[in-house]
Amino acid sequence: MRKLFTVFALTVFAVSISCSQTTDKQKENANGPKIEFSTFEHDYGTITTGSDGTCEFDFKNTGNEPLILNDVHSTCGCTVPSWPREPIKAGETSKITVKYNTNRIGPINKQITVSSNATKNPVILKIRGNVIPKPAENQEEKTN
Repeated sequence: MRKLFTVFALTVFAVSISCSQTTDKQKENANGPKIEFSTFEHDYGTITTGSDGTCEFDFKNTGNEPLILNDVHSTCGCTVPSWPREPIKAGETSKITVKYNTNRIGPINKQITVSSNATKNPVILKIRGNVIPKPAENQEEKTN
């Protein structure tokens, strides 16, 4: 009986410690930087090869501490993100620019992962669309 009571007491102690650590972490995160995007997805629609594959994702630091983007990367080399390297102060806005290589024919379905010191981390952005070949020039126009 004494062993059962000891095991029970240790279990209650371990659970109370883990719950108190979670609460402390939640309190800490409540006062940190927060990143809010105006949209999480960009749809290019149907575009032709060689089209401008640039899009922007606007965001704001709605927290009360500076926001630092540690890394922004895509799922492949055909999608190249660029982002601000300096801290974004509380209340300020900025943007992540994404350049997709439109010389690749076919559907676009890529993810961009944004890692930062924000309370919501990481954030996943998406681009989608379809790249089709440019229409062939009219043969009659070539002969004239």
